[in-house]
Amino acid sequence: MRIVSLLASATEIVCALEAGAMLVGRSHECDNPHWVKQLPACSAPAFDVSVSSGDIDKEVRRRIRSGEPLYQVHGELIRDLRPDLLITQAHCAVCAVTPGDVLRSGGPAARQVALSAASLEQIFQSILRISEEVGLEQRGKALVEREQQRLNAVGRWAARFPRPTVVLLEWADPLFAMGNWGPELVEIANGELFLGQRGQYSAAIAPEQLRDADPEYLIVAPCGFDLQRSLRERPVLERFPWWRELRAVRKGNVVFADGNLFFNRSGMTISKTAEIIAEILHGGAFDEGSEGVSWRRMEPPGAREERRMTVSHP
Repeated sequence: MRIVSLLASATEIVCALEAGAMLVGRSHECDNPHWVKQLPACSAPAFDVSVSSGDIDKEVRRRIRSGEPLYQVHGELIRDLRPDLLITQAHCAVCAVTPGDVLRSGGPAARQVALSAASLEQIFQSILRISEEVGLEQRGKALVEREQQRLNAVGRWAARFPRPTVVLLEWADPLFAMGNWGPELVEIANGELFLGQRGQYSAAIAPEQLRDADPEYLIVAPCGFDLQRSLRERPVLERFPWWRELRAVRKGNVVFADGNLFFNRSGMTISKTAEIIAEILHGGAFDEGSEGVSWRRMEPPGAREERRMTVSHP
């Protein structure tokens, strides 16, 4: 079978099923496992995504209103690759290539599967669906069981600790509270989520809602941003006049994370994301610690100056 996956999470699933050799094309966002980047990229953003998060949001909204595409799908390339199966996503019109984007490209002749994932259960169903499509049903069932066991292990470990309050942000300008499966991962990691809604789309919130929630922990993992790109959102948040008064800021419990690979991807990194959240909330580490690699904690205001004075005046 020849597969073109235009969804990063689906590419992960195909590879986890040990069917990576079936992949002949990918989306521009497919990057895990790393070797898939050698495959032809069959899509691209339709506009410059290196601009600020606020400008990205404005352009996305403008394109949605005008009916312009968010992605370019290279239909001729896909046809040249002669796939038997083309995988897209139907859950969100913004975060990845949709069947509509494929249709605009000329509709490459291939059987299409459009996945949707608003919850952990739907992610597991996506794994089973792909395993059926490629004739590896038993591997799919074993993969789901393995991920469920890993999530259960996180839950058992985290249950030993007090349950802190948390806000997860999926975007910084404007603020978006994370929904979909994110709240489930916070619950598994024994955190009490404020603002986000389980099984619902991530939604824009007024800045004052974050101020009033005043969580003990704040995790910022913008959709599609790796850790370094996420860190660039810090000044966007620090512009709020009440920012330094937040409990999470004062205690040094503001964390920026790799939203692209972990928090926003409905594939084979969900259990690792639960482990990351547990590490952030309760300390410790699962396997190799991911702090500094997948997430980074911000120092509380004045900590750097205090440390400099301590060094200068022993």
